Amino acid sequence: MNLIRKYNTAAPRYTSYPTVPYWDESTFSLQEWKTLLKKSFQATNDKDGISIYIHLPFCEKLCTYCGCNKHITINHGVEVPYIQALLKEWQLYVAAFEGTPRIREIHLGGGTPTFFSAANLTMLLEGIYRDAILLPDASLGFEGHPNNTTPEHLQTLFNLGFRRVSLGIQDFDIRVQEIINRVQPFETVATVVEHARRIGFTAINFDLIYGLPLQTTCGMQDTVDKVMQLRPDRISFYSYAHVPWIKGVGQRRYSEADLPKDEEKRRLYELGKLLFAKSGYAEIGMDHFALPDDELFIAAEKGELHRNFMGYTVTHTALLVGLGASSIGDNGYAYVQNEKQVSAYQELVSKGEFPIVRGHILNEEDQLLKGHIRDLMCTFETSWRKADTQCDAVIEGLQRLQELERDGLVEVMPEKVVVTANGRPFIRNICMAFDARLWRKLPQSQLFSQAI
Repeated sequence: MNLIRKYNTAAPRYTSYPTVPYWDESTFSLQEWKTLLKKSFQATNDKDGISIYIHLPFCEKLCTYCGCNKHITINHGVEVPYIQALLKEWQLYVAAFEGTPRIREIHLGGGTPTFFSAANLTMLLEGIYRDAILLPDASLGFEGHPNNTTPEHLQTLFNLGFRRVSLGIQDFDIRVQEIINRVQPFETVATVVEHARRIGFTAINFDLIYGLPLQTTCGMQDTVDKVMQLRPDRISFYSYAHVPWIKGVGQRRYSEADLPKDEEKRRLYELGKLLFAKSGYAEIGMDHFALPDDELFIAAEKGELHRNFMGYTVTHTALLVGLGASSIGDNGYAYVQNEKQVSAYQELVSKGEFPIVRGHILNEEDQLLKGHIRDLMCTFETSWRKADTQCDAVIEGLQRLQELERDGLVEVMPEKVVVTANGRPFIRNICMAFDARLWRKLPQSQLFSQAI
């Protein structure tokens, strides 16, 4: 527990390097990004295809734990105008590619994708498919809110090629559900899972969170017991990110006094991890657990796990297109982020403009460190045997790892570093050692949630 107190500092989640707060916008130009976008497409589309993340930001209610970009409304009249903007944005990409995109992966994220009617989701996806080739082995998934994911949603998305659904559970304790404004009975979740399996979905994921206000070990035991009754293929077990300083989050409904303290929060994680293991789930990367027949487990066993802005994935596309308000894209050479406000996003697209408001062109050092951090996050080790994986920033990172090595969290060898079993819970701290941009300009205010 002393290590938890020592290392429970603010740290990025490393879905990218550099992390968004450290993008160098002064060197970014839209014209250079377009050139790199076309270069990436031409080099990788025929071989690997592309991935698409579509952000659907609308929710009918504010879940007070959520730190994501969302738009709260009960007016479903917003659906069609937003979809029209998404399809116009997609057309901008198709024109920039100067070729037919081959889709390897699509993820519908939110917000609440199932806020949208099944008919409107059909309009959106058929509009995407119209100007693309959907690969036979494409991986298509969506995030579903158990309270509004209907059999019609499931059947419609299945017919459109989706086989993976991620259900936001968080916790089954009614006291926790009430304080985070996310009340969803076990029976509701069970019904959605039953429908999904009957229709033919082959990958069901549950999102759970530890460290939420009012959580207890008894409540966690009960939550996991209920989860095991439904036995999802995969479990995402996230650390609650307390970021009340971010504009638009609802985390001021409760205070730090309602949150489990460092050691207590870690006990919640260790309990969940133990119970998952007893039920046959293996720990995959950071925050994820999967059954042995799940594709994430298989990819991890083969050393083929990948991580990008969508989190862990089994696909390895260099080009990720982000569509929608606040979406982030990655073409392998540069990152971009769209306008966050829905109305402003739609206005930019209506003018025929890419709705991009910030970006970062990766330099050679960024590319090297991006690879090392990704390897640590996916395989718990990284190597600098080859000359093109070495730079001064790697040497500096190794020096920062010395204390973590003394604490038994890593083993540093002449040409590689391996995260120990004890070090895995501290993977964000370990990756941070190689975050050259962060160390050159340490944050003067809160940017990231706590690591543990």
